[in-house]
Amino acid sequence: MIRRAVARLYWSLSRWTLQTEPAPQRPTLLIGAPHTSNWDFVLMLALAWRLEIPIRWLGKDSLFRGWRGPIMRRLGGIPVDRSDAAGVVTEVVDRVHAGEVFGLVVTPDGTRGGNTYWKSGFYRIARETGMPVTLGFVDRTTMTTGLGPTIELTGDVAADMDRIRAFYADKAGLRPHLRTEPRLRDESGAPIS
Repeated sequence: MIRRAVARLYWSLSRWTLQTEPAPQRPTLLIGAPHTSNWDFVLMLALAWRLEIPIRWLGKDSLFRGWRGPIMRRLGGIPVDRSDAAGVVTEVVDRVHAGEVFGLVVTPDGTRGGNTYWKSGFYRIARETGMPVTLGFVDRTTMTTGLGPTIELTGDVAADMDRIRAFYADKAGLRPHLRTEPRLRDESGAPIS
């Protein structure tokens, strides 16, 4: 497969080291964090192609305009209309329920600028589809990237986020000053909406 060969070449030449647990064998939600640079996209593709994970990823709809649209879709992109974020969750849930198998890459810390909170869409999608969450990471301090554990969300938002925070505690991202602490706006246990 061409993608896997390209990925092998990339990893053999890259200064980054791929350090990963085994790829999930069923549909999963892949968190990409800390998301602090556009280079995270290249690392994500190289990781997915190396591990042969069929991926889909959410991107702002402006990435899909003009000549870039077909390329982004071919790379697994799903355009997000930020004025209707709930519609994206519904679309993804419908795809999973229809039997489409993929790893959905999301960056819950949002855009590459340091935010105060993670967006809760990943949690809603995982709970509504029954998909586990695989913790993907980029860590400049060790020059490693890869997949961490795959976890099942319990519905206890605070406890689930504590597990996620513990994993990302020592992960800096490519630009550490833009890192967002894994924290949802409301972790009180109220239903995520």
